[in-house]
Amino acid sequence: MKPTIRLFLTFTSILLCCSAVYKIVENPYELKVPEGFPQPNIPEDNQLTADRIALGKKLFYDTILSADKTLSCASCHAQTLAFSDGKKLSAGFHNALSDRNSMPLINLAWSGSFFWDGGVSSLEQQVLKPLTNNNEMNLPVQEAVARLNADKTYKKLFKKAYGADPDAASLFKALAGFERTLISSNTKFDAYFYRKDATAFNESELRGYQLFFNGEKVHCGSCHSGINLTNNTFQNNGLYMEYADQGRYKITGKESDKGKFKVPTLRNIALTSPYMHDGSLSTLEEVIDHYNTGGVAHPNKSEHVHIHKGMKLTMQDKKDLVNFLNTLTDVEFITNPAFRP
Repeated sequence: MKPTIRLFLTFTSILLCCSAVYKIVENPYELKVPEGFPQPNIPEDNQLTADRIALGKKLFYDTILSADKTLSCASCHAQTLAFSDGKKLSAGFHNALSDRNSMPLINLAWSGSFFWDGGVSSLEQQVLKPLTNNNEMNLPVQEAVARLNADKTYKKLFKKAYGADPDAASLFKALAGFERTLISSNTKFDAYFYRKDATAFNESELRGYQLFFNGEKVHCGSCHSGINLTNNTFQNNGLYMEYADQGRYKITGKESDKGKFKVPTLRNIALTSPYMHDGSLSTLEEVIDHYNTGGVAHPNKSEHVHIHKGMKLTMQDKKDLVNFLNTLTDVEFITNPAFRP
């Protein structure tokens, strides 16, 4: 049985075994949806409240959820780095390395799939993998629930948030609820594109913006589009001819998905280096150089990644593109006290 199928079945069985009946939601919390964004799809059984968000934040920063009580979710998702960690591969339980680069947590309320391979489809489901993975937090779900039930403070908080003692379902829901509040939308790009501030960009940033979305010379905007600068598809970008990690193929088993990974958001991209699923490119300049050369001729490579000489960018083009990508940094997001412990 494939690991992802086992993960899904485990998650499903956990939810079926949880017998807690949650009370009617009181004091609902309404997300402030940024201008130009659609309304997010919040699960009916996990509507947001201030109590649930506060509980999720406490759990996010608490080392109680790792086997040796040394790691928290925040260990690999630091606010100052747009909830990434600045490492090629994150160090987990007993300093074991995770198998992929830590993805930033940005505007997840508008995402329909998670992880580099899109292996799960909800924020509630995605909690299970890092919690139980041997190279990450390495804590069985049953042990996590037992620890929370042995803690008087947590029992009180879960009762207040979900009307019952801690269980697996409410643990997953609380963390997902907090993560849905991690909204980033206050950038130069947002001012220019959504708020129509023609003065938001300087000359170089404007050239970079125009180049980025110019389908004739470069195809950046073909995959990096929409509110999060991602079309949420899975693409092979010609990084390798032979991929040690086959990405989406592990989920679907399709030959056409070998070497394909989720197109990441570019929001706060200047803060989330190194880049690619394996953290193999250290700087934005290296990323642009990769696409400028066109990468290797992998049979599954995206049609949007040029072959041979690639995009034929000049030095000024490269500089302008980097300057545009820097306009996607949201200082308010990385300093927002609402996201701190």
